[in-house]
Amino acid sequence: MAPTGQLMSEHRLIERMIPLLQRELSRIQATKKVDQRFIEIAVDFFRVYTDFCHHGKEEHILFGELEAKPLLPEHRAMMEELIREHAFVRGIVKELLEAKERYGQGSGEALADINRTMSILSTFYPAHIEKEDKHFFPLSMEYFSQNERDQMLEAFRKFDSSIIHELYREKVLGLEQG
Repeated sequence: MAPTGQLMSEHRLIERMIPLLQRELSRIQATKKVDQRFIEIAVDFFRVYTDFCHHGKEEHILFGELEAKPLLPEHRAMMEELIREHAFVRGIVKELLEAKERYGQGSGEALADINRTMSILSTFYPAHIEKEDKHFFPLSMEYFSQNERDQMLEAFRKFDSSIIHELYREKVLGLEQG
């Protein structure tokens, strides 16, 4: 399997979350009530699985390795665009969590922010995934030898095996500082 094959496999799980977001968004719009537990689960999914695990491998391993390669300007520009998109979606997920917290405190404006952020997430990810799967990933692998691809897969495995430890190390640190 190519390293991008693993990333594309992770995209399939992210794609399964999108209809769930859309269904919940429709329910919220119909009832004007938010299932705060759903929002918590969705935020956790996007923060831990999508950003920490998936984007982590893309940005820290794949993109990091590509930085050392003589990329064509249009390929470098696409990689930089993907990095900006990851930062954008981090901000949207943060806004969704903040809106959920305000909703829980009785804020009337929070409902509109929840609708907006969930709508953005449900439209953003399909386009972002298509850009990576069909455009960037295939061309990115052309820059690597088979040996480099194998080393990248091993780096992905090591990254994945350390995630739970790093995640909870950060949680404890946050509690210690908080």
